[in-house]
Amino acid sequence: MNDKPTYLNFDLAAYAWKPDVDYRQYPELYRVGKGEQGVLICEPYKTEIGQFWRFKTKEIARESSNRIYELFLDYLEKNDFVGADMSRKYLQMGFTRARRYANYKGGKKYDKEHDYQLLEKGTGQQEKAKAAAIFFTKWKEAESHVKYAQLKKDWKSKIG
Repeated sequence: MNDKPTYLNFDLAAYAWKPDVDYRQYPELYRVGKGEQGVLICEPYKTEIGQFWRFKTKEIARESSNRIYELFLDYLEKNDFVGADMSRKYLQMGFTRARRYANYKGGKKYDKEHDYQLLEKGTGQQEKAKAAAIFFTKWKEAESHVKYAQLKKDWKSKIG
């Protein structure tokens, strides 16, 4: 098993998401992808949602995840699947990033100076574990939303 970070072999040309596309104007170019792919690229959603994404403490995580979930519901109300999916991705990313900071001191998983060896787990901040749990709950709430699930199923079958 290769424990090195996948970003070391990143193929930008093959990446489905492009920073110069307005995904509200051209939603047909949006791909669901795996996990959080495209979350830090797809505009205007990156700007609309990203400004609320925070996980420093559990209180900040609660406020952030609630605000992002509100955006998620607003996008669903407008039948804007791309916005809803991007909101879901930010909730997921809140969980994964907060967990990384809970698991690893400074949020660093790999040692760049030593051929990207995996660093010792369990050296992180426990406050981040509480923040991660808050984001996890909201992420799963978004994923299980009936309208979102149907829009996602339709989108993946028609567009990808």
